[in-house]
Amino acid sequence: MTRSLAPDPVLRPHAEEQYAAELAALAKDDDRPRPPGWRMSPQAVVTYLLGDGDAITPKYIGQRRLMEVAVATLATDRALLLLGVPGTAKTWVSEHLAAAISGDSTLLVQGTAGTPEEAIRYGWNYARLLAEGPSRDALVPSPVFRSMAEGRIARVEELTRMPADVQDALITILSEKTMPIPELGGEVQARKGFNIIATANDRDRGVNELSSALRRRFNTVVLPVPGDADEEVDIVTRRVADLGRALELPDVPAAADEIRRVVTVFRELRDGITEDGRTKLKSPSGTLSTAEAISVVTNGLALATHFGDGVLRPADVAAGIVGAVVRDPASDSVVWREYLETVIRERDGWRDFYRAARDARG
Repeated sequence: MTRSLAPDPVLRPHAEEQYAAELAALAKDDDRPRPPGWRMSPQAVVTYLLGDGDAITPKYIGQRRLMEVAVATLATDRALLLLGVPGTAKTWVSEHLAAAISGDSTLLVQGTAGTPEEAIRYGWNYARLLAEGPSRDALVPSPVFRSMAEGRIARVEELTRMPADVQDALITILSEKTMPIPELGGEVQARKGFNIIATANDRDRGVNELSSALRRRFNTVVLPVPGDADEEVDIVTRRVADLGRALELPDVPAAADEIRRVVTVFRELRDGITEDGRTKLKSPSGTLSTAEAISVVTNGLALATHFGDGVLRPADVAAGIVGAVVRDPASDSVVWREYLETVIRERDGWRDFYRAARDARG
């Protein structure tokens, strides 16, 4: 039996591929002014992000003004820094902004403690360099280099994880809109449409603060955690549905109740107080972000589908919640045990979850 040479469907298409129909429809009907190099107007970009209540699905659920400020920033000569705690959709927003503005979200630099300056500027094909000497053909452009040359948006993830000297390679790029290439006695100048979206958070270890010179070249937009439980439930529900389709998981009944339960647990422990405001709680060491809630529910769906009866039940999400809460076994176990015994045990309709969580804790 021969195997088909057709490529398998990708697990997660890029935003410009997954939402190509929406982007094309918005661009087609968009008669408002577009900044040079943009594929659609700023108003259409915001509509793409927030949805229109009809054919355009919301990609970000939150304050409209935040998205308007972010999009307006990219229409100026200032770069955009999306700042927030882990799980506040910084990467998600940056991808969709790049897809809507440039039609390409793949010009990405992933920041780590080991990110070299070449990831921001350029590197060399050393075989050609040794054979021919410095030449344009031997140069290996970075995503930022390409975005400048093509007039597109570049994305820099986890900017504050990069070493300070690598971060500062962006200063000349952002201020002069040029990248010198001294080995060739030349430079690459940014074409209209070029800009940078960076993301950062200050909650993780290994953070390198931005220099004042670099920070001045960014306009910072802080993405907050969801404002209320209903908003967070909506976000989790939508993203779980998207992931379920991508993973080809069947629709699981009664998921709404368990999503509400996961969000309630996360919000109460994150805020240090119960929903009714009557009981103060200790908070665990983890962030308990919306992204983690999405992961817990998606894992529960997989358990219900493959090892259960096809109905999402408390036992399917309990183990995931315990794993998300108890990151430090010494301190977080105490926090979780107190919450389980003083809050969950006495809550109406939560008895099955209490038993499942107690068993999952071991």
